[in-house]
Amino acid sequence: MALTVDACVAQHLGDRKEQQDRVAIFQHPRARGVALVVVADGMGGHTGGALAAEQVVHTAKNSLAHFSPAEELPRQMLEASMREAHTMIKASRFINEKDPHSTVVMLLLQPGFVNWAHCGDSRLYHFRGRQLLTRTIDHSYVEHLLATGHITQEQALTHPQRNVLLTSLGGQDEPKFTFAEAVEIQGGENFVLCSDGLWAYLDDAEMGGIVSSFSARKASEIMLERARERGAGGGDNISLAVIKLLDVAVDKPSPPTGFIPQPRFGR
Repeated sequence: MALTVDACVAQHLGDRKEQQDRVAIFQHPRARGVALVVVADGMGGHTGGALAAEQVVHTAKNSLAHFSPAEELPRQMLEASMREAHTMIKASRFINEKDPHSTVVMLLLQPGFVNWAHCGDSRLYHFRGRQLLTRTIDHSYVEHLLATGHITQEQALTHPQRNVLLTSLGGQDEPKFTFAEAVEIQGGENFVLCSDGLWAYLDDAEMGGIVSSFSARKASEIMLERARERGAGGGDNISLAVIKLLDVAVDKPSPPTGFIPQPRFGR
């Protein structure tokens, strides 16, 4: 069996006046089977957040184009891309007189394995079928409170400071990154990358069920619709990418007519 990829990206303005998220999937210009998925959630007032998120995606595309899978480690490329975006966003403050920031989550897909990284609270979910294998842990104040046992999961859902981030790209402090990987990936494994405009309204089990039951395009549509309904007029920008790995049969070439296989003997 071989693997093929069913992928889709989707966005919605939500109930905001401006779309400050960016999402994209880029194929490597030279290396077959190598692709980069990026979701960036911009912050910084009118136009500032959009500029920051756009810079993240632009830098990621350039980083992939210069990435040499045979010579460079995936983590090196992901980290270099995020650091360069951070530097460029900081520099844009002096040009645009804005205070731009952005979160980011990135997935690098290569034959046989996947690497990802994130900064802030844009998330990656990794499912096998409908079962959640792992998800990224937000760099947020609420996740810090959860990790230290000060609040419960239920309290985290409605905590008044649940949108406070501990790190992001473009801030005064050096950003913090988290890296992970999955090796020996197989058919039936699915990935969702998304901004908080989506994950705030769908729990892990619901998301896994939708992604495992439908095509990437249909799953994206369903999740967008549910997030919009539950936003009830106060929804944030929504951005997501769905990556489904599917088994496909590989046809063996037929022997030429009249060909008789010859036995092979070991020594």
